[in-house]
Amino acid sequence: MGTPITDLLVGKEITIQELKGKILAVDTYNLLYQFLSSIRQPNGTPLMDSKGRTTSHLIGLFNRITKLMLEDIKFVFVFDGETPELKKKERERRKKLKLEAQDLYEEAKQREDTREMKKYASRTSKLDEEMIKEAKKLITALGMPIIDAASEGEAQAAFMVQNKDCYAVVSQDTDSLIFGAPLVVKNLTISGKRKTINKLTYKNISPELISLFDNLNNLGVTQEQLIVIAMLAGTDYNIGGVKGIGPKKALALVKNNKEDYEATFKEAKWDENFDIEWQEIFYLIKKIPVKKDYELEWKNPDSEAIIKLLVDEHDFNRERVEKTIEKLFKGKPKKEQKGLGEFF
Repeated sequence: MGTPITDLLVGKEITIQELKGKILAVDTYNLLYQFLSSIRQPNGTPLMDSKGRTTSHLIGLFNRITKLMLEDIKFVFVFDGETPELKKKERERRKKLKLEAQDLYEEAKQREDTREMKKYASRTSKLDEEMIKEAKKLITALGMPIIDAASEGEAQAAFMVQNKDCYAVVSQDTDSLIFGAPLVVKNLTISGKRKTINKLTYKNISPELISLFDNLNNLGVTQEQLIVIAMLAGTDYNIGGVKGIGPKKALALVKNNKEDYEATFKEAKWDENFDIEWQEIFYLIKKIPVKKDYELEWKNPDSEAIIKLLVDEHDFNRERVEKTIEKLFKGKPKKEQKGLGEFF
């Protein structure tokens, strides 16, 4: 889901060591899109194997996750399930934006403007079924469990944290808080830097822990009221939100009307902005389907499967892959690989 409520939220910096021994639920699509948009060549082209198949997502998964595994962090990878009907319009909007970015990329390519090429190329990132299949193969080979959500992956991950099967949701978005995730971890990287959006530069970052409980207390609202705030500011189910209402104004409206949501949406002129009743989106978020009968099991990495996928199928450097696998079995801290640090 996409909502601009991040500006209202506060978090605290933590160290990787503070996550030692923890189980984290990964919003996997969010993570894979990060890799696809940031791990690219100077001209914006994603990294590929000798057959022209994109490998950015596999490079990101293998390098970042193995480093974190060596820090004694466990992961559960959650994938999106069935897309809610209300979200399909947002999917179409994103598709249109990608096509527009592709046109701008081609124009920059004709001008041989590598800076503009890379900027627009990152906006064309597309996660196809084959990439998803390969990501699942690698995750399984690394010995980590996969959960296919009933609907939104963020909602499933949030439920697993609520159920105390996981410590926190890992995502660059804070949208899982709307689904009730008690804790969210952002900026989970060993290198301490991340690519700046739409730029060729990188900025220093630290892992950040965002607590739902702390933020509700800080804002003086309930979980339901946070959902209303998100809806007014805009979600994937009502793109753009109510015209003229941002997160701060939405917060003020909710606090003024308290739990009288009908009054809040009437004052905000919801009906003048959307054809759909606010209750439909509200209860979709509040009651979104989640899988409750999942099983979590971690296994030792499958060396042969990892090498077959990465080295034999996608031309990864055999020596580098084998060294990483060896360190996973030995449990020794892994040094940064020269040339990859800028991505992670």
